[in-house]
Amino acid sequence: MPRPTPAQIAYGSATVVFSTLAMLLLSQAGSGIGVAVIALTALALGLAVAAAVGMRSPRGRAAATTPPSGARTPAPAHASRAAAGAVAGEHSLHG
Repeated sequence: MPRPTPAQIAYGSATVVFSTLAMLLLSQAGSGIGVAVIALTALALGLAVAAAVGMRSPRGRAAATTPPSGARTPAPAHASRAAAGAVAGEHSLHG
């Protein structure tokens, strides 16, 4: 399981805190069971928000890094190093 990103932690924590405060103030719950239900509901909502933030992030990154269909792609690094080594070997004073 991948680690949560800072954005997931921030959004999930903020959701838990603010939704708990809002529900407690609006419901005016005084019993322990009422407070427990509100706390569990806020935790579930925070998890849902954190999961939604996590699902949205990879799509944005993949779209930003994918080149257009007609774009040229550079040669792999190992191929260019081999070509550079062959050229350098031809002009080297050591050989």
